Amino acid sequence: MHKGDLVSAVAKMTGETKASVEKMVNSMLEVMTKNLKSGDSITLIGFGTFKVVKRAARDGVNPQTGKKIKIKACNVAKFKPGKKLKEAVN
Repeated sequence: MHKGDLVSAVAKMTGETKASVEKMVNSMLEVMTKNLKSGDSITLIGFGTFKVVKRAARDGVNPQTGKKIKIKACNVAKFKPGKKLKEAVN
């Protein structure tokens, strides 16, 4: 499912227009991005938790050449599914 598919599905379920749902989805994603960027976590009870973790620098290998490379430390977003989501998927 892509963003457009999500917008269409939510619009159909709620009876709202696709334009208004797309505006809400974009706003939600913008707020989530800003909070994660500032280091906050986002918890949606039953769905899951988004948080930022620091990934340490490490050595890697270029699969095309086999050469060793250094991979810089960086921050990455992680998602941990909630209990209801885990149960629904299984």
